[in-house]
Amino acid sequence: MKNRWSIAIAGVLLQVALGAVYAWSVFRTPLTTQFGWSVSQVTFTFTISIFVLGITAFFGGLWLNRKGPRIVAVTGGFLYGLGVFLASFADHRLWWLYLTYGVIGGAGAGLSYIVPVAVLVKWFPDRRGLITGVAVGGFGAGALVTAPLATRLIQSVGVLPTFAYLGVALLMVTVVTGYFVQNPPAGWKPQGWTPTPAQASQRSSHDYTLGEALRTSQWWALWLLLFLNTSAGISVISQESPLFQELARVSAVAAASMVGVVSIGNALGRVFWAWASDSITRRATFVVMFLAQAALFWILPSISSAAGVTLMVFVILMCYGGGFGTMPAFAADYFGSKNVGPIYGLMLTAWGFASAFGPLLIAYMQQASGVYRGALHVIAGIMAVSVVLPLIVSPPRRHEESISSIQPRSSTSLSAPSRQDSTW
Repeated sequence: MKNRWSIAIAGVLLQVALGAVYAWSVFRTPLTTQFGWSVSQVTFTFTISIFVLGITAFFGGLWLNRKGPRIVAVTGGFLYGLGVFLASFADHRLWWLYLTYGVIGGAGAGLSYIVPVAVLVKWFPDRRGLITGVAVGGFGAGALVTAPLATRLIQSVGVLPTFAYLGVALLMVTVVTGYFVQNPPAGWKPQGWTPTPAQASQRSSHDYTLGEALRTSQWWALWLLLFLNTSAGISVISQESPLFQELARVSAVAAASMVGVVSIGNALGRVFWAWASDSITRRATFVVMFLAQAALFWILPSISSAAGVTLMVFVILMCYGGGFGTMPAFAADYFGSKNVGPIYGLMLTAWGFASAFGPLLIAYMQQASGVYRGALHVIAGIMAVSVVLPLIVSPPRRHEESISSIQPRSSTSLSAPSRQDSTW
């Protein structure tokens, strides 16, 4: 049997390569300058890519359950690299850029993205939060590796050839790392490990199918949690440079440096909050993240120093990344790890919808008023109200209780719910 840590390393490297999609901003200016496209037209490529990623992750999860993780990861990696490579032929054809980088590349990224998440929660039932945080933290760190590399390539060979070189490199890395990702044997668990009472109280004893999960209110509550958290963070990501220039009164060059610094928060938050959720529970983690964002978004318009704005946005992006780090373990806790691929894969559609809602909300409000203050305060209010959701959500009823609801109930089935089910 393979060492589970070697599979974890392969999964993280796969996510780092997929996270190159977050480096899209380095292509924006070269593409607008060379081809005369508007900023919104070029930016729409990124929107398409993320939306398609969120949708196809669900199909990747279904396929993974039927054929295993290797074929899904390798196929997704091939399509991802191919889409980026084909974007190099977009000369004066915006629709081609949308089709290749946006649709083909986004579809490949979505297929592969779900694989490490679904596989590693099975290999690490003792560290669900931490390991999924590390895996998707790799995705958040992808831009840190890709952005400087792509920038140098653009300067030396031009923007379209950069797509070609980058596409080949990403194809090789994703296909090779995807080949090494595999599920553990059925029933496997770490030697000598048993869940603590606190863990057991928040984990389902039944592996739900996708259909069963969708019939629970908890699946929809987790979808909404992810949507709300992602909408807040991605609204800032979509406007980082102009937001920094307005609030801190800095130049475009200085704002670009601030963007690089706060992007570290996206990667760090995926690991930190996921790790914290293993101790304080997933519900408490979302409560803390929502409260923090409510305060930060409200205060942010009154901050004028570059250091202060950078610090506050850094923490906001930590919370944004924390949602992606914590939610896979949250889904595995409530619905079991066996079918977490399709269950969490479908949940990722929240990411796709949030990638449209959040940026459109902040852009519309900024355009209407000319400043970001009102939009930031509205997002703060949304976050404050959203705190209610993780406070009231609780694990689904045990499978045996669901069955008893359609069968004659015994006296025990009428007993009050366990106190553990209401604990954090």
